[in-house]
Amino acid sequence: MQRMTGLLVGAVFGAVFVVVNAQSPLNTVTVNLLRVAACLAAAGVLAMWLVTARKERPAAGSRRNMFSRGYLIVVAAEAILLFGGIQVLAAWERPEQTNVAWVAFVVGVHFIALAPIWKDWGIAVPGVVLTLLGGVGLVLASTAAVSWVPIVSGVLSGAVLLAGAVTFGWRNVAAGTA
Repeated sequence: MQRMTGLLVGAVFGAVFVVVNAQSPLNTVTVNLLRVAACLAAAGVLAMWLVTARKERPAAGSRRNMFSRGYLIVVAAEAILLFGGIQVLAAWERPEQTNVAWVAFVVGVHFIALAPIWKDWGIAVPGVVLTLLGGVGLVLASTAAVSWVPIVSGVLSGAVLLAGAVTFGWRNVAAGTA
């Protein structure tokens, strides 16, 4: 169940990435389609979470705690980097679009850092992709293509999170595991 809860959290953040960042230079129809698709994907993961919760029975023995000391340290570092980095970017008078690139970069690094703590190298894959998308956005923010940063670092990052959550959620439900 903890794995499904992690996927649900990822899906919600993925949907938020898409809904907030789907904007111009994309046309209105594309923006609305992306937002609807993101919300439907997140709702699908919620439905899979509910199916899993309904099937799960308390198991004998101890379960691995995903929210260990290591997790808390990574999340604390992530919060400091996110908010501190955004303040630094503002002090450097970087374009506002740079913030979404920074968020994608830090969230990606957070997944990479959690992989050895959770002994789940599968989460390193979206971590690397988000880190790369954030890095590309940071570079784009210094060019004439700055208006594309929310699409590259925000919408695409959200799509990666949603695709992973839907895929692995479906696998868990189909296999009957949480």
